[in-house]
Formats: sequence, C-alpha cells, structure tokens
Amino acid sequence: MIISINGLPGAGKSMVVKKIAQKLKWRCYNMGELRRRTAKKKGLTLSEYNKLGETDSLTDKEIDEIVIELGKTNKNIIIDSRTAWHFIPKSLKIFLTVDEKIGAKRIFKELENKDNRNEDDKLITLGQTLKSINFRSKSDTKRYKKYYNIDVFNKKHYDFIVDTTKLNKKQVFDKIYKYIQLRLKTKDNIDRN
Repeated sequence: MIISINGLPGAGKSMVVKKIAQKLKWRCYNMGELRRRTAKKKGLTLSEYNKLGETDSLTDKEIDEIVIELGKTNKNIIIDSRTAWHFIPKSLKIFLTVDEKIGAKRIFKELENKDNRNEDDKLITLGQTLKSINFRSKSDTKRYKKYYNIDVFNKKHYDFIVDTTKLNKKQVFDKIYKYIQLRLKTKDNIDRN
C-alpha cells in the first residue's frame, strides 16, 4: 500500500509522515522538504521558488516526476506531497486540515526553534508567517490548477480527513494510525479472497 498525505500548512503532515513510517517500518518521502532544498540550492526561499513556479512548470514537474516514479516502483511507502493523491490514484489518500491561525502559530514556533524550513525571508512575527503561508497556499492552488487542472486542497479527493486544530501530536498520530491499520486489514482480507 502507498499512503499519500497532503494538508494545509502547519497541519502536521511532516510529523505524521515520519511517525507513521517509523511505526510501520516503511520508507517515507517528503516532497515539500525536497522543494525547500531545491529552492535553497538555487538561492531562493520556498516562497520565491513557488512564485517562480507560477511561470516555470519545471519547478513542480521535476518533483512530480519523482512522485510518479515512486508510485510505479515502490510498495509500502508514505509520501508527504501536494500531488501524490493525483499521480498515484490507488494510494490511500489522507488530508490534514487546521485553522490557519493555529497552523501559522505552529510554523512560527518551529521557525523560532530552528530556521531550517527556508520558508520565506524575515518571518519575525506571527502575522508575517500567516501572510506567508496564505501566499504559499494561493501559489500552490494557482500552479496545480494551471499545470494539472486539479485543486490540491479540495477534500473530496481524499479518503480520510483529520482536522488537527484541537489535537495534540499524539492524538493526530493515533487517529491516522488507527485508520491506516483498519485499511491494511481490509486490504489483507481483499487480497486473500
């Protein structure tokens, strides 16, 4: 089974992907992290790289090609990606949502603790962080609509949706892990018949 996880900024995707992968002993892939590293190599912040992507489809298509290849060549992996649900339609599709102010607070707190997200220049206030993640979401929406005619934030594309706004990390993990276990058992029963 391939599990694709998407969600709003600050919803906890990266944390959940890592913890689920550790628990299942599966490999995980974080496409957002790959975008951040690619942007940094080009001397850009993620925000600047996303803006470039609005006119240069290669910024997305290079990473989306990796997602497609992962879907063709792997079993039992978890992918943190905006588009994996689209490019790997048989994946188990999970979406995490969060109140935008709570998501911004989470990201801001992470930036205070360690500045490795390469998010945007000079995010020194919560308000600037909120503005930046709103820009990022709008850019993501614009790019994926333009290049693939899809809305990556439309919840109808997903099998399971979790609102993480009022949940702690353990509650988010438990809820998603329980759902995955249920689906794995169902898949085993189907495969045996």
